[in-house]
Amino acid sequence: MCKAADYLKEETAWCPGCGNFAIRQALAEALAELCLPPHRVLMCSGIGQAAKMPHYIRVSGFNGLHGRALPPATGARVANTSLTVIVESGDGDSYGEGGNHFIHTVRRNPHLAHFVHNNQVYGLTKGQASPTSELGMKTGVQTGGVISPPLNPLALALIMGAGFVARCFSGEKEHLKETMKAALVFPGYALVDILQPCVTFNKLNTYAWYKTRVYPAEGHNTSDWMAALSLSRQWGEQIPLGIFYSVPRPTFESQLPALEGEPLALRPFSPLDVARAQDEFR
Repeated sequence: MCKAADYLKEETAWCPGCGNFAIRQALAEALAELCLPPHRVLMCSGIGQAAKMPHYIRVSGFNGLHGRALPPATGARVANTSLTVIVESGDGDSYGEGGNHFIHTVRRNPHLAHFVHNNQVYGLTKGQASPTSELGMKTGVQTGGVISPPLNPLALALIMGAGFVARCFSGEKEHLKETMKAALVFPGYALVDILQPCVTFNKLNTYAWYKTRVYPAEGHNTSDWMAALSLSRQWGEQIPLGIFYSVPRPTFESQLPALEGEPLALRPFSPLDVARAQDEFR
């Protein structure tokens, strides 16, 4: 029997009260309930507080450059289709530095789950505005208030053709766990945008602020793209949570004939194979 404790490493370096703790616990429980062997799970991340998750979850991990988690995750999935691949990162890392990779990963549609800790600031670098910060929000850098409208990652993902798009709140752990499970087994790219209060630097979007606004999008038809887009654009006094869209389409891997059969990483390999390829360039 798989247990959540099997996936947890005890020591973390997050601030007390950070929403990352609930996300970590939800992820461990999701992995346990799906009984995914730790060595068959790969978690990739970039830079940031959320991107420290591979340090705190007992699975295979890759911690890379800022905004560059999706390319190695895609490469790993292509190389070894037997892996469950997760990208765990923040709103700045995924939607700012990694915005270009975000768009094109949606287009390619590799089978991976993308969990974005959206705290609407850059937490690791002391609280400046991120791509999802509220218009008018004041920070230590944007002292007069943010003047650029926030990015809507869910609407962008839907418009680019994502097959699975969801929003969760770290204050609703059970709902988050179930959504993570659905994303992990979805055959294709799955985005879960997780609203995660930053108790140190974001004094606007607090737990109390979210608690009075979030609501479950019950009875929603997850195959209705227009309805999903409408939900993705709701923000303010009412913020819907749930799986907005879930319709599979052919994955990147399934369209590459060379990947049929045994995963590339497990096939016999000889350095002579590379040598012959190099000879062509002499």
